[in-house]
Amino acid sequence: MDKIKMNVPIVEMDGDEMTRVLWKWIKDILILPYVDLKTEYFDLGLVHRNETDDRVTTESAEATKKYGVAVKCATITPNAARMTEYDLKEMWKSPNGTIRAILDGTVFRAPILVKGITPYIPTWTKPITIARHAYGDVYKNVEMTVKGGGKAELVLTDKDGNKTSETIMDFKGDGIIQGLHNTDKSITGFARSCFNYAVDTKQDLWFATKDTISKKYDHRFKDIFQEIFENEYKEKFDALGIEYFYTLIDDAVARVIRSNGGYIWACKNYDGDVMSDMVSTAFGSLAMMTSVLVSPDGKYEFEAAHGTVQRHYYKYLNGEETSTNSVATIFAWSGALRKRGELDGLSDLMKFADSLEKAVINTIEDGIMTGDLYILSSLPQKKKVNSREFLEAIGKNLNKILAAEFA
Repeated sequence: MDKIKMNVPIVEMDGDEMTRVLWKWIKDILILPYVDLKTEYFDLGLVHRNETDDRVTTESAEATKKYGVAVKCATITPNAARMTEYDLKEMWKSPNGTIRAILDGTVFRAPILVKGITPYIPTWTKPITIARHAYGDVYKNVEMTVKGGGKAELVLTDKDGNKTSETIMDFKGDGIIQGLHNTDKSITGFARSCFNYAVDTKQDLWFATKDTISKKYDHRFKDIFQEIFENEYKEKFDALGIEYFYTLIDDAVARVIRSNGGYIWACKNYDGDVMSDMVSTAFGSLAMMTSVLVSPDGKYEFEAAHGTVQRHYYKYLNGEETSTNSVATIFAWSGALRKRGELDGLSDLMKFADSLEKAVINTIEDGIMTGDLYILSSLPQKKKVNSREFLEAIGKNLNKILAAEFA
C-alpha cells in the first residue's frame, strides 16, 4: 500500500526515559512504514526543557492551539532528586500542568479493556471514564515557606483598588502556605465538556467534590455544574435516559467500588489525577489507560496516563532486557491520528488509527504481552515478550489488518 498522506501536521511532544525509547520504536515500527507522517516536533525531555528555561513547553502548547491536535510522550516532573541527577537550573513545573493551563479544558481518561485481563474489582464490567478538570488548583498553585512564625493573609485587591483580606493562619513557628485558584470561565468550560461528552457517549455523569468542607471553592464548582445542567442539558439527558448527579467525593468513591462501571466520573484537577490512577490500576494496568485533553475551543492533546517508567529505563541503559507496556502510548498516537483524520476529512488516516488499535488488542488477546499483563492475564496460552518484541508482534498483526482493509 502507498503511504497514507497527511495535510496538516500533528504537534509531537517527545518525552523522557523509557517512554522516550518506546516513542521512537512506535514510530519506526508501527507508524512511519504506513503513514507519510507530518509533525511539528518539540523535545520536552527534561534536558531540553532545562536548556530552554522551559520555554519549549509553552511553545508546544501554543503550537497545539495553532494546529489543533497534539500527541505527547510521558515527561519527568522534577523533584529534589532530579535536580541533582539532571543538574537543573530550577525545579521546573509539571509540563502537563503548564500545557493544561494554556489549553484549559478537560482530560478524559478511560481504560482499554482486553479479554483475559479481569479487573481487580470483579463487578466492573464496563469502562469508567474519568473527566479531569485541566486547569488550576494545585497545578497553578503559589507556595511559601514560613520560618519563625508570622501572620499569613489571603488578600484580594479588586479592580477599583479595594482590598479584602482573611487571616489564613497566625503562625507561632515554622510552617507552609499554599494558595489555589480557579476561574468561573474554566469551571464553566469543564462542566460543558463533561455534559457534552455524556450526551455524545450516552453515559451517566457523576460529579464529586467536597463542598461540605470547602464551602466557597468547591461549592462554586457544584453551583456552576448544577446551573448549566438545569438550563442547558436536563432535557437532553432526560431524552436519552441518562442521569447527572452530584455527590461528595468520599461518597463517590464508595459508589464507584460497588458499581458496574459504564459512566463518566467528573473530578477537579487533583482529584482526577489521583482517581484516574486508581481506576486504571484496578482495571489492570496504568499502561492500559487512554488520556485526551479537550479544550473548550476544540483543541486535542493525546497522551498516556502513566509516567516515564524510570526503573525500566535504568535497566535499558545497563543493557538489560525490559518488558515495558507501550499500549497507552500507542493509543495516544492512534487517537491523535484519528482526530487529525476527522478534522481534515482523511478517511484512510482514520481507518489506519482504528487498525492500529485493533492490532494491539488482537496481539494481547492472542496471548503475546508484556510482563505487567502476563501476571494479570487468565488466558490459557500466553507468552511474555520484551518491549521491542511486543511492538514487532503488533506490527505483524497490523500488516495483516491493513492488507485486508486496503486491499
